[in-house]
Amino acid sequence: MPSVVLLSIPGLREADLSHMPRLSGLVQTVRPCDPVFPALTCPSQVSLTTGATPREHGVVANGFYWRDRGEVEMWTAWNHVLERPQIWQTIEEANADYRTMAWFPLLVKGAKADFICTPAPIHNPDGSESLWCYTQPEQMYGELRDQLGHFPLHKFWGPLAGIEGSDWIVDSAVIAARRFAPHISVIYLPHLDYRAQSHGPNSPEHAAACGELDAAIGRLVEGWDAVDHDRPTWLVAGEYAISPVERVAYPNRVLREAGYLSPREEEDGEHLDPAAQRAWALCDHQVAHVFVRDPADVVAVADLLAAQPEIDHVLTGGQRGALDHPRSGEVVAVAAPDAWLAYYWWLDDERAPGFARTVDIHRKPGYDPAEMFLVPGTRQTPLDATLVRGSHGRDDVPTLLACSEADWLPHERYAQTDVAKLLLGHFGLA
Repeated sequence: MPSVVLLSIPGLREADLSHMPRLSGLVQTVRPCDPVFPALTCPSQVSLTTGATPREHGVVANGFYWRDRGEVEMWTAWNHVLERPQIWQTIEEANADYRTMAWFPLLVKGAKADFICTPAPIHNPDGSESLWCYTQPEQMYGELRDQLGHFPLHKFWGPLAGIEGSDWIVDSAVIAARRFAPHISVIYLPHLDYRAQSHGPNSPEHAAACGELDAAIGRLVEGWDAVDHDRPTWLVAGEYAISPVERVAYPNRVLREAGYLSPREEEDGEHLDPAAQRAWALCDHQVAHVFVRDPADVVAVADLLAAQPEIDHVLTGGQRGALDHPRSGEVVAVAAPDAWLAYYWWLDDERAPGFARTVDIHRKPGYDPAEMFLVPGTRQTPLDATLVRGSHGRDDVPTLLACSEADWLPHERYAQTDVAKLLLGHFGLA
């Protein structure tokens, strides 16, 4: 039975294939695919690998607000937060002879895949970071580092982000395939995220990024073919499409001016203590989870945010649909198609907390695409959210699902939750 490789690619649209001759030549069938809501990295990746919606698997955003601890966790959660099994767990329980590989998707630390690699920098007591990756087997990262050098984390995200991160993922995946011969592999290739957000999805910069990723995919396919002489089935899933944006909303500033949010003064600026707020927003691209302490305030908070011109609509209670989960905010705000939601709560940039001007994805209680830019002549990231030109999160913009085998995708349209069933079906487990 041929092996299967799923490429999980954020920001990939059918229109991008015109800039990607290698990928276009690889796939025989291309279908529109409806993303889950919210169309964000972690919810999308988990839906692809569980066949479940965020309401079912519990990954409702790229971060979590743990109410019992009053703490926000962005990007660092382990696999145990998932409330549905991923494909590698299902395969292991059904037939332990099949080997599974999870290469750089998020939330896979401690997962049931046989072979894993994902970024896990070491946070030192002095606040610095040491480059490292979590791997299974544990010693594998040291072996990959000896062959390829450290994973270039500064090229994976931030103002220096570029093809080098995806190149390392490709090269290390080929090494792992040669060593372990996995039957099913999921590989995350993030490169299209960067230019589409910083310059817009229809920009020349994004088109150039498509070409760069296409070259990396070409190397991946060639390397894999040299390992697996039966040639695997290649399945390509766009995690979400990035839409052009021209406007930005600041839900936390709106909540502050209405008296729901009060920052804490510290030497380096105003900090947010989530547990002390009547209401605050974890902003994640075009979607914000708004946590409201007193149920009596929910309607007023929802009405307040719904009145903002950059916010398309708000959801509460059962209206939250795929986000009707205890981890979700009591109010979910969704940006207009041409807008996105920034986490900023300060009203004067002089009072912004020190970490706001740095690439600090863990301390910021929300996503900050301004980290892709630098203030000229400095090493600081700007506090100008209007620089951002692309965003995502809404579920009304389809992405794509493509396959190297013509008979794999007989239907005219798919949902992201169908992908796990396709993969498991190949092994007779759906």
